Amino acid sequence: MAASRGSASAPTTPPGPDPGLYGPASVTWQCHGDPIMWIAGVRALYLQALHPRAVRGVVENSDFRSDAWGRLLRTADFVGTVTYGTTEAAERAGARVRRIHRNLSATDPATGERFPVDDPGLLLWVHCAQIDSFLHVLRRSGVPLTAAQADRYVDENRVGARLVGLDPARVPADTAALAAYFEEVRPELAAGPDARAVIAFLRSPPTPALLVPGRNLLWRPVAELAYGSLPGYAHRLYGRPAPPASVITRRLRLTGTLLRSIPAGLRWQLPPGHILKAMRRMGPGSRPSAYTLRTSAAILDRPGRA
Repeated sequence: MAASRGSASAPTTPPGPDPGLYGPASVTWQCHGDPIMWIAGVRALYLQALHPRAVRGVVENSDFRSDAWGRLLRTADFVGTVTYGTTEAAERAGARVRRIHRNLSATDPATGERFPVDDPGLLLWVHCAQIDSFLHVLRRSGVPLTAAQADRYVDENRVGARLVGLDPARVPADTAALAAYFEEVRPELAAGPDARAVIAFLRSPPTPALLVPGRNLLWRPVAELAYGSLPGYAHRLYGRPAPPASVITRRLRLTGTLLRSIPAGLRWQLPPGHILKAMRRMGPGSRPSAYTLRTSAAILDRPGRA
């Protein structure tokens, strides 16, 4: 009997739902559901286009002119999967991106040299431009991030950098390191023909004739607001001024307020529905909201886990 008692196994607690790579306790989870992220994404495209090799890689290897909306939605889908998907889904999405990039190359517009699209320096530029844009627009539009939470946001997203093929140890881990990176890389930036093609495209993407008035009414202000939120050196490189910073900040706050007034349940119904799927998996307490950051600073200000 003693043997049977010794061999009896203790009851095990079933594993909980998979929070994915970030989880509801992260700053990223709470922020990436904010609708202002669409404007932040457009700002990232403007900024990324200022690296001659990075934008050449896009021009040579994509059909962004004919499939603009598809490309934007695929990027949003990737960010949503990585943020709110299961660990398996996020890792699978990263592996797919790495596999695609591994087979692509482009020609340096200045030297004619062929270079791989997955060059770590280019991947780092794309990552930093994206994270800087997301964080900048979120905070400037009124999302109440403390300095510690902003640092944690940068640190958390080194996980996303790993997914696209970067060594997280070589990726900025806080806002000071991110700012230092941009100071270091600025001499490499320029607004050549490729960058100017991107900016012209973003201002007036191809649209059926009947929809042009709607594009000018709805899209153009979004594109101009995203452009205006760029740093001053970007405006100077593009050779096109922007309204004063105070005007842009006021417009971002107003736009953020208007977008956030749309019921989240309605916004999240749009495909592919990452947030609703995550809430069904994790429970109603996982509902992302920037307002959660106000009451969770003590939790969210912990060191990151990248």
